[in-house]
Amino acid sequence: MARHTSGSHSGAFVTLLTAAAIAVVAFFAYQASAADDRPGNGGAPSQSASPSGEGGGEQADPSEGPPPVPAESGTGKRVVYSVEQRRVWLVDLSEDGTGEVVADTYEVFPSSVTPPPGEYAVEWRTAQGSGSDGVPTEHTVGFHQDADGIAFGFSAALDGSTPDPESSQRTGALRQTREDGDTMWLFATAGIPVIVVP
Repeated sequence: MARHTSGSHSGAFVTLLTAAAIAVVAFFAYQASAADDRPGNGGAPSQSASPSGEGGGEQADPSEGPPPVPAESGTGKRVVYSVEQRRVWLVDLSEDGTGEVVADTYEVFPSSVTPPPGEYAVEWRTAQGSGSDGVPTEHTVGFHQDADGIAFGFSAALDGSTPDPESSQRTGALRQTREDGDTMWLFATAGIPVIVVP
């Protein structure tokens, strides 16, 4: 009867363990190389396209918030309207009186005629009425009427509609949501400066 030595069993066992170890190492090496192609892997950043369509640009951080108050837009408590950005800033004095704070900022919907850049003031306020386009409105805050009789002001349509900037009808309404209209109404009392910037 043949005798089996423990050495032959040990050699086979060591060979089996070595093969298993090589397989495990190879598996982890494959996983590590594949992970380089996955987003969020902590490696080199991917060159994703920027909003402008150009690759490699710096991405906008949504946590940065809305754009700042435009430069050269006056001082003190005031309403600032940017024609290009179609945005309003309600600027107030800080509680300690040492600076300014943005009480609110939001986008508006302009009509077919744009108010010229300049310094104005709230001249009239109408709790409810109709816009020059015939739409029932509330919380109209008017700040300018030009030589052609076109009135410029902020208002909110009761039906939530917005004006058509391509309309042939010449109107100067700057429409807001009803919620934003409430905010403007409380902030922009008679005489408050309204600064229009390009």
